[in-house]
Amino acid sequence: MRALAILIGYITLTWGAYTSGTVFDKATSKPIANAIIIANSKEYRTDSNGSFTVPSTGIIGVRAIGYDRKFYKSGGKMYLNPFLPKALYLSSFGATSGKIMGNAKHLLQTTEINAFVIDIKMDRGQIAFKTANPTANKIGAQDLILFKDIKKFIADLHKEGVYVIARIVSFKDTPYVTAYPQYGVRTTDGSLFKDKEGLYWIDASRKEPRTYILSIAAEAAAAGFDEIQFDYVRFPDRKGVKFSVENTQAERVKAISGFLEEARRTLLPYNVFLSADIFGYVSWHDADIEIGQRVDALAPYVDYLSPMLYPSGFNAGIPGYPNPVKANYEIVKNSLDKALEKSGGSSKSYRPWLQAFRDYAFDRRIYGDKEIRDQINACEAFGSCGWILWNPRNVYTEQGLK
Repeated sequence: MRALAILIGYITLTWGAYTSGTVFDKATSKPIANAIIIANSKEYRTDSNGSFTVPSTGIIGVRAIGYDRKFYKSGGKMYLNPFLPKALYLSSFGATSGKIMGNAKHLLQTTEINAFVIDIKMDRGQIAFKTANPTANKIGAQDLILFKDIKKFIADLHKEGVYVIARIVSFKDTPYVTAYPQYGVRTTDGSLFKDKEGLYWIDASRKEPRTYILSIAAEAAAAGFDEIQFDYVRFPDRKGVKFSVENTQAERVKAISGFLEEARRTLLPYNVFLSADIFGYVSWHDADIEIGQRVDALAPYVDYLSPMLYPSGFNAGIPGYPNPVKANYEIVKNSLDKALEKSGGSSKSYRPWLQAFRDYAFDRRIYGDKEIRDQINACEAFGSCGWILWNPRNVYTEQGLK
């Protein structure tokens, strides 16, 4: 009977200690191969026919690259909606500002925007919602709680059809290193390293701080975020620093990929999408550019890689285009092509950050309708799973948006 059910395209029976089913594209009714199935906090995949068999469990989590995520109480037919997040970045301050969030929701209603990336663990180490983590309270990371009820905040956005991404700043964390200096990045003279902003960094090669970072990510997932996005998931891009391991490419890449591997295991029960932000120039290098990021090493552990493809950040240009702000389409499209060459897989496993702020490095041009649309067109030509607009001031208009 099991073979017959697979043959006709889906399984409707649950038998013994196993549950089976088939995952379909709701728009086309075609089966989805390689969809992710979460059962008993373990990850499985559908076969080429979209079918799976897993140990019996109460709830089955289902998601797939380029689709939404769902939870089912039993096997049988399961449907996912195709979905490409087209997102705005909002800081915790912006997301809790009536004016800024009001503008974001206006764009949600009048343009193609359908997703928000929201700071949860912020650049200076503050955690924007009330956490149960005792370390956060001990080190002063809860001095500024902006979201009074994070679950209601997310639920309200879901009612409006918003896909909500939690941005977790991972290894840049002054409060943590101040409290636990033994886990901080050091300079070659032995002192704690500070970046240009005067902020401390956690040594990503140390495994002890991971529990803290990942506990915050797990709380965000439990609160209802659709995706957990790890930013600053790297070593600082500076010379003269040292870590608990030898400062070599092999050790750096091992540390960053190891963190993401652990993150995937930790977040399995929540059936939440995982993503990681990477430098734009990582797409162009076979080496890790001394920060531990290499697309081929990181891609297996996340659902989406999000290269930061701001043309203003390409200080040396790219081959054939020495002035990147005059080649917005080419910067984005060629960088994504290069990244995919290195990682393999699907173009849908990329969702890049795009520039929606004034140029600071070349001719000071304002990024308006043409500049933004050229970047988006490049994403669509490549076939990425959407895109994210970045403006640190959270100032966005309808320019460049459909």
